[in-house]
Parts: sequence; structure tokens; C-alpha cells
Amino acid sequence: MSGKEKGVPPPPLLPRTGVDVHAHLDDPRFGNDLRAVLERAFAAGLAQIVQVFLSPRAWAEGKAAFDPWAQVYFTLGIHPTEAQNYGADTESEMKEAIARDLRIRALGEIGLDYHWKTCPPATQKTAFVRQLRLARSLDLPVVIHCREAEADVLDILESEGFRDRPLLWHCFGGDTTLAEQIVARGWHMSVPGPVTFPANRALRAAIAAVPAGRLCTETDAPYLSPQPLRGKRNEPANTAYVIEAMAAARGVPAQELWTACGDNARRFFGIGAG
Repeated sequence: MSGKEKGVPPPPLLPRTGVDVHAHLDDPRFGNDLRAVLERAFAAGLAQIVQVFLSPRAWAEGKAAFDPWAQVYFTLGIHPTEAQNYGADTESEMKEAIARDLRIRALGEIGLDYHWKTCPPATQKTAFVRQLRLARSLDLPVVIHCREAEADVLDILESEGFRDRPLLWHCFGGDTTLAEQIVARGWHMSVPGPVTFPANRALRAAIAAVPAGRLCTETDAPYLSPQPLRGKRNEPANTAYVIEAMAAARGVPAQELWTACGDNARRFFGIGAG
């Protein structure tokens, strides 16, 4: 796997109990070697992977690639930067996909993104609220995307009654204050590769303060590669580096936290033991 590259420290040896809760394996960067990527992932200790589809069309075109892999589950949602594409037709297509495909285990990633200027905030908020209501009507968990919009995301989630509902804050990169706000509302958070960056002390402090039962691991592959592989394509096997940094921050064995985070993810998504 990636740790065999020259100058890159090897990841910890892990049992096959982990879960990468957020990957974009339908990205064109995986077009030529998806099988090898998945084989490395399961060899590295992953029991399941959650593949994120960002539109009904992406699901329809991409789902068959994962047919050989029962360990890969799906989420489906409209990303906030594409919120202008969410309308009645899209919502109907999402309902149909969710009804047809039992591998779709959550609605997401959905939320707000004020970093990119491709979609006005008002349009993002409308799509966000409509998708939250769809998730509640279907009794599905939600996976949240939030970038530079924490106050508005929290306000909308509160106003829509999502306190203590199953919710995963994807790609958590905040401080202890935000982590405490998420935990206080009964939600989970998933931690990506930047937790390994030397300058990310505030994130590691937040991870150390969160109850272990609320933590998950993710790659957001092909994005956000961990420190030993920064600048390279990320892939699910690299969750091993993520858990190493998380465990060090908490002062616990990596294998112990790996399994705990995997169990959290399995309960959240309602998926099997591998």
C-alpha cells in the first residue's frame, strides 16, 4: 500500500474492523485502478467503505462498479455547491434511487459551503432544508458538509429539529468548541487526513476531548491525503494514518480506537460486521 513508498513511514498494523465513512471512489482519478484501490483498503484493515454519490445521475452511472464489493455502501445527496440543481425532479429521482437501492444508507453530503462562490447562500439553504426534510420523511441519517458556514448550519439543523437525530458531521476540522456543540446535540463526527498535519494542534485537541462513541474515520478520497502522502491522490487505505494521529492525540492504542470508530460507523449506517 501507500506506506511502501520511499520515505513514507508505514501505517500501523490494524485488524479488519475499520470503516472509511466518506470516499468519492467514482472520481475519474480512480477510473483505472479501482479494484486495486479497494484491495489495498481491505488489506489495510477496513471492513467497510461508504461511497458518496453527489447526484442521482452519479449513482445510476457509478453504482455498478461496486457490485463485486458487498462491503461498499452508499450515500446520496446534492452537495451545497451544486444546490442550484436541486428541484422537484431531482428530489423524485433521489426518492426512487433510495427505494431501489438498499446500499444507500444515508442522505448526504448536504449542507452549506461559503468558501466556494459557485452557488448563492440562499439557494444552498433552500436545498439544504429540503433535503433535511426528505431525510426525515424517509427516516434516513444525514451526512453534513459544512465549510465556513458553521453558525448557519447549526441554526438550520436546530430549526429543522435535528437535535438527537442520526447525523454525521463529515470532514470535521474544527476546534474543541465546535466539537462540543456537535456532541451536545447528539451527533457524530468523522475525522479526515488533515488531523495528521503538524500545525493542526487545535483539531487534535478537539479529537482528544470528544467521547470515543461519537468518532468516525474518513479519507474524503481522492482529497485530503494525510501528512505522509500530502499532494498525492488519497485512497481509503490511508485511514490507517488518520487513526494513528487520532489515537496518539487521545493516548490510546490505534487498534482499539480503530475498532471503536468502525463500530460507531456500523451502528450509524446500520451496516454489517464485514
